[in-house]
Amino acid sequence: MIQGAVDIHTHIVPHSFPAYAGRHANARWPSMAPGHDCHHCNVMIAGKVFRTVTDECWSIARRLEAMEKSRMARQVLSPMPELLSYWMAAEDAEAMGRHVNDTIAQMVADGAGRFAGLGMVPLQDPERAARELERLMKAGFRGVEIGTNVNGVSIGDARFEPFFQAAEELGAAVFVHALHPAGTDRLIGPPAMPALVAFPCETAVTIASLMVGGTLQRHPRLRIAFSHGGGVFALVLPRLMHGWRMMKDLREKVRSPAEQARALYYDTLVYDPKTLAFLIERFGVTQLCLGTDHPFTIQETDPVGAVEALNLAPKERELLLSGNAARFLAEA
Repeated sequence: MIQGAVDIHTHIVPHSFPAYAGRHANARWPSMAPGHDCHHCNVMIAGKVFRTVTDECWSIARRLEAMEKSRMARQVLSPMPELLSYWMAAEDAEAMGRHVNDTIAQMVADGAGRFAGLGMVPLQDPERAARELERLMKAGFRGVEIGTNVNGVSIGDARFEPFFQAAEELGAAVFVHALHPAGTDRLIGPPAMPALVAFPCETAVTIASLMVGGTLQRHPRLRIAFSHGGGVFALVLPRLMHGWRMMKDLREKVRSPAEQARALYYDTLVYDPKTLAFLIERFGVTQLCLGTDHPFTIQETDPVGAVEALNLAPKERELLLSGNAARFLAEA
């Protein structure tokens, strides 16, 4: 059993990227440029600054300092979602993935037990992704992070069956993060609006698609978690249940969405104790794991305090702090 609080939602960015060595035109191959001080770098994509990131993205020492402040015993490391590279040719995405995965593996190896790794696979080619997942699991990764869609196609689509079958057979944890959400063309406001508003909706659509499309029913042993508390899915679920009860074709096709929802995992990253309490009531105290989005600006800085504010029984509090993460990562 994992000891101490465990954060399943953190991201890394390598300190540098190799020059593009593929055979395709690839303007979105990332690079790094100096930031405004020695603790920051700019992630450059297509010649523009995509995001300025802190050295906590790659420095073990700096991450450990932050973990002490947030009372975190362990972190699960996964790629910054924009590095998933689904928009590249599959062989380019696999090359990028090898570099990112090697970075994660080295951080885990050098972290004295404080880190676990979720890698990335070229999901635009599901068979290739399944092969890469097998390689990662043999290398000691706990699983992978994937996006909610691949170039606009929901991961609930049947074309991704080879990947999910492999994930179930290999016992891989799958962490789903919102990526390039639908509806951003309708948002008014600053550049952060998609992350604040569209990401939660994107995640809810994805969960519903995985349920109704049958992926979760075909793979009942799949361990899959969703970022940011599953987005707005907890509010969508009663409406989905009403439709399931009323529509015979849907009811005969898949089992109760409410039952399916209580077999999934969700992180606690909702920024509000009352909302977190609602998720526990809706999904079950056994299905929520700590998540912070460290080290990005949107991160939860006091995740343990957020759980403590709920005044749960000691055993329930321990589930949220580490026990559920142990089950999700198959480390229990």
